[in-house]
Amino acid sequence: QVQLVESGGGLVQAGGSLRLSCAASGRTFRDYAMGWFRQAPGKERTFVAAINRSGGTTYYSHSVKGRFTISRDNAKNTVYLQMNSLIPEDTAVYYCAADLRALGLTTHLSDYDYWGQGTQVTVSS
Repeated sequence: QVQLVESGGGLVQAGGSLRLSCAASGRTFRDYAMGWFRQAPGKERTFVAAINRSGGTTYYSHSVKGRFTISRDNAKNTVYLQMNSLIPEDTAVYYCAADLRALGLTTHLSDYDYWGQGTQVTVSS
């Protein structure tokens, strides 16, 4: 079992920044890859970013590449999503997820085994 708790969401103006955190517990954090997803109202949950077990490899969706940065601190059992140059289209509930197989970075929801409860990010224009 893995428990994931996101924090750091909120309301920000367009052009601003936020940093999301996801604290993990229950299993050895460095043994699994992590991802961030988001879900806007009335839309499907979509991939945002992923990071491998060591933190040395990352992957981003086209819509956030160059603006968002995923990172992890295995000593603190935490993964982060630094979001810069936010735009209204980034408004969504953001979820972190754990991929226990960690065979490679994946964008597919079904490849992730555990999910957090989500944190709301709202970007005003």
